[in-house]
Amino acid sequence: MSKDIDRIEKELERVVFSKEEILSHASLQLLQSGGKRIRPVFVLLGGKFGNYNIDQIKNVAVALELIHMASLVHDDVIDDANMRRGKPTINAKWGNRFAMYTGDYLFAQALQSITNIENPKAHQVLAQTILEVCKGEIEQIRDKYDFEQNLRCYLRRIKRKTALLIAVSCELGAIAAGAKEEVQRSLYWYGYYVGMSFQIIDDILDFVATEEQLGKPAGGDLLQGNVTLPVLFAMQEATLRDKITKVTEQTSTEEMSELIEGIKMSGAIEEAFEVSERYLQKALHSIKPLPRGQAKLALRSVAKYIGKRKF
Repeated sequence: MSKDIDRIEKELERVVFSKEEILSHASLQLLQSGGKRIRPVFVLLGGKFGNYNIDQIKNVAVALELIHMASLVHDDVIDDANMRRGKPTINAKWGNRFAMYTGDYLFAQALQSITNIENPKAHQVLAQTILEVCKGEIEQIRDKYDFEQNLRCYLRRIKRKTALLIAVSCELGAIAAGAKEEVQRSLYWYGYYVGMSFQIIDDILDFVATEEQLGKPAGGDLLQGNVTLPVLFAMQEATLRDKITKVTEQTSTEEMSELIEGIKMSGAIEEAFEVSERYLQKALHSIKPLPRGQAKLALRSVAKYIGKRKF
């Protein structure tokens, strides 16, 4: 599969190239910043359950990775983030307006890539996915520093932010390969549950990983007003709730360090890990009906890896 990932990487470089030098430079910077490419991997694994043809399936993998990249650019604008994976963000280097246009360009290129797939269902699924991702971005803006939001709000937001793209990666890989509908459905739910777990782990790591591992300061999500699962659990403790609800962009590094330690000591991290693990178990259950083989074993391995991820 590594050869196929290399082909997708080269195709991504070709697709994001633009005659507009600054746009091409910004897109390539994001592309080369060290992403995990988990969405293309899920596309390829989904394709293994049908008539696997890399020349077809690569178009889906490219489209999904471009949507993910576009959403990262928009997220950085929403969060006013200056660093991503240890490097300056596009908005930090060129400003918010140019960053938004870069994100829009990547969305457009994703739609262009999927035109190489003839199955109309693939187009319908991708269009609906982009719509939901955009709704998630709007929700993220709306929910910033809203410490009254509940668990349902958080789960809906991470579904649109992360889980949906992973679910659709698995599903579209199967669609492009002509897999049976019941296989497509099982893969969708596997990807959804894995995606929910993946984002919860990300939100946990924001408190327990180092700045070097994260490529940004620990606790950055909370400082930017993003209320994540560990925060929701920590706010069940009255003293912590009082401190958390006072967080603003101006909160000092010392105050944040003290607050992060309080959240880590509260048991909120362990509670969040338990929720992540429940989603992983659902993911493993959802692929039981799939035929045995290397692809199914790989899906199980990926789910277990996500559960043990350290950064």
